[in-house]
Amino acid sequence: MRLLSLVCLASFGWLAGIHGAGAAIPAKLDDPYTNEGETQTFTVNADGSYSKLDSMTLRVNNEAGVARVAQQYVWFNRNMADVQILEAYTITADGTRHDVQPEQIRDVQEARSFDAPMFQDIQEKVIVFPAVEPGARVHLSYRKTQRQPIVPGEFSDFTPPDLAPTHNFRLIYDLPAGKPLYADARGFTVQQPVTRDGRTRYEYRYDKAHFSRLERGSIAYVSYGDRLMVSTFPDYTAFAATYRESAVDPGARDAAIVRLAQQLTADDRTPRDKAKTLYDWVRRNVRYVAINVGRGAVVPHSASAILANRYGDCKDHVALYGALLDAAGVRNEPALISSGTIYTLPNVPGYGVINHIITWLPDLQLYADSTASNVEFGFLPSSDMNRPAVLVGEGVLARTPATALMTRSTDLSIKVEPDGSARFTYRLEAAGASAEQARAMLRTQTPAQREESIQAELRSVNLRGTATLTTSDLTAPDGPLTITMKGTLESLVVPGAAASIPALTSLAGGVAADTRYWLGERQRTQPFVCHNLTLHERARIELPANFHVLDMPEAKQTQDRFVDFQSQYTFDPLSNVVTMTREGATHFDSDVCTPEDFAQMRPAIEAIGRDVRAEVIVRSTLVESSNVASQAP
Repeated sequence: MRLLSLVCLASFGWLAGIHGAGAAIPAKLDDPYTNEGETQTFTVNADGSYSKLDSMTLRVNNEAGVARVAQQYVWFNRNMADVQILEAYTITADGTRHDVQPEQIRDVQEARSFDAPMFQDIQEKVIVFPAVEPGARVHLSYRKTQRQPIVPGEFSDFTPPDLAPTHNFRLIYDLPAGKPLYADARGFTVQQPVTRDGRTRYEYRYDKAHFSRLERGSIAYVSYGDRLMVSTFPDYTAFAATYRESAVDPGARDAAIVRLAQQLTADDRTPRDKAKTLYDWVRRNVRYVAINVGRGAVVPHSASAILANRYGDCKDHVALYGALLDAAGVRNEPALISSGTIYTLPNVPGYGVINHIITWLPDLQLYADSTASNVEFGFLPSSDMNRPAVLVGEGVLARTPATALMTRSTDLSIKVEPDGSARFTYRLEAAGASAEQARAMLRTQTPAQREESIQAELRSVNLRGTATLTTSDLTAPDGPLTITMKGTLESLVVPGAAASIPALTSLAGGVAADTRYWLGERQRTQPFVCHNLTLHERARIELPANFHVLDMPEAKQTQDRFVDFQSQYTFDPLSNVVTMTREGATHFDSDVCTPEDFAQMRPAIEAIGRDVRAEVIVRSTLVESSNVASQAP
């Protein structure tokens, strides 16, 4: 199966591929490639070390499959494991065999994680196959020897489907008889375990000819589809205990840590105030740098080292923030989660799905993720929301908040000139998690990036022009953000004939953008991401005397269990001013909606989609260019 990219705890990957013979299997040519057969055999030792023998054959169905198949990657930690390529070759459609030469096999460091620098032993062995073309097959056999286990005495393995036609896929795990293997085998066929000569052999098989395309905004396939997790951990309590033991830091009460915590919180009166102050300091002063050296993939560094270096990954952030909280007398414990778009955990634990760690503050009933430097205290990034969480201290399963409300209010004022150009003022106020995210972006923008952001705002609604941008205090760590844009628009409307003016109530984002997301799929068969929003939008268009309004949009109102929306349009003939408002809110139970939810909300969303495409129809007479709009207001 293909390499699954993980966020923080480890970059454990799995080579995708299906092995063995299978030439008689018909290929569906619109699928890039077909996994024709694979057998992975794990021989696991009592200490958790293991040897994996993997053999696969992939058939290239079309040109798109060449890019997917022609290079294969095997993940390994160079100080804990080694990989030996046993056999690698291409057989072209005419039956000719082309062997992979030694110089076509290279070890490379894994790509940086989320554009953060990485210090790591993790590498990928890259096998570049020759003569790959539609109709060809590539075959690879290799042995991976994991000399040192990631968790001493334990073993786990996670296999997600490759989302390509898959046939004759077998996973075999051979363990000491006294070390039982637990499994969550959704979509896999489970064979009866066989015990012989003091060892037990477990086998799982998989065959699937078709996978539906991933719909826009859908969550990770393994959240709701097929997957295999096997583990020697009997439950999450045992899993949490191993992390808790490995994370013990004798130096957590280091004098420098205690002194810093006391200095930072000297003026704070409540535990929440202290937790917020320390969170803001860590997220703004400790850079995210992934450090996966040896067992560093799952073991945090000492809090004193992290404080001295001012960088670390998620485990290190949690360790330092926890030490500071302890020094300030605020209870806390690590929480292991699946970050990204995986919203569920298998019934048995193991690294792979669990890939991130955050902080749980039990007395405040809050989670905090200080690696999210653009998220204010009290909120989580969307990639952490609505997830099962393994509380390391208690060894129990909990859950991060199911949803969080974001609010956005906008006011757009446009004054149209007789020649069809315009001056405008646009004011946006955002509150909730998105406010600090926008502040953080604005804080780090260069002047050129700021200008590009302004132009992107205008392009998003098919406008051209220039503008200046001002904001509320960008050094504020929390609270609402206000952005004001003022500028000119070129050729908002063509004069001298009947023409339309878009019924805009917002620039980038807002009701129109969210509606485009909802309507990105006509039907849904997969769970998808949905956030709770409250939107207030108002616009005012002042027309010159040579413009006459011929037609106005009709007001709309729609409501169901999930969506409330109403719009209003008025025209004052005395002042020649058009006023428009849109108000909307969503009421989702969580950040993940079901296909059934979409079917219920779809009529309302389609009604809103028609409304945001509304236009004001005007007729104007030609006049000489006023040149007024060429001057910034």
